[in-house]
Amino acid sequence: MEIQKAIAATREVFSAKRVYGEPYERDGVTVIPAAWVAGGGGGGGDEQEGKTSGGSGYGLFARPVGAYVVRDGDVEWRPAFDRTAMILTAGTVIVAALRVARALAERR
Repeated sequence: MEIQKAIAATREVFSAKRVYGEPYERDGVTVIPAAWVAGGGGGGGDEQEGKTSGGSGYGLFARPVGAYVVRDGDVEWRPAFDRTAMILTAGTVIVAALRVARALAERR
């Protein structure tokens, strides 16, 4: 059945393998990358005049969030630096501050 194949493929996409990357080791230090993964999917079908039709689809979003670093038996979480998020947040704060300053200036 096609729907069973679609469900199996979707399960594979939304697995822990997408969240935790393959660990790699260098000079006795093991790094396990991690990502934030979100997604959704759907599907449907119809039967009219003896003809069956259907379809399915899904979307996936992932971004790195950091890595676990294993050194000498100790595990440490190292967050990823998201420059884009920082720039967008700073821009939002600046725009809000300018609007507040403008509103205060207009009151005077």
